[in-house]
Amino acid sequence: MHRFLVVIEKANNNYSAYSPDLPGCVATGSTREEAEKNIYEAIEMHVQGLLEDNLPIPESESFAEYVAIAEKPSTGSEIV
Repeated sequence: MHRFLVVIEKANNNYSAYSPDLPGCVATGSTREEAEKNIYEAIEMHVQGLLEDNLPIPESESFAEYVAIAEKPSTGSEIV
């Protein structure tokens, strides 16, 4: 089994998705769910093409993490 990180982003009027470990493997959808379904199918097709061409399937080296940044602390000089 192969696992790949997928990034789904909100665009102007749709969603786009890609996998950093599979350059050029992208998909779109009018909803997040559609983009997710489409990238899954795109990754399946991409990996199948690599297998058919006897090319190695890349190891997933990407990871994602949220970073939390505190809101600006109050200086006590604000007028309420």
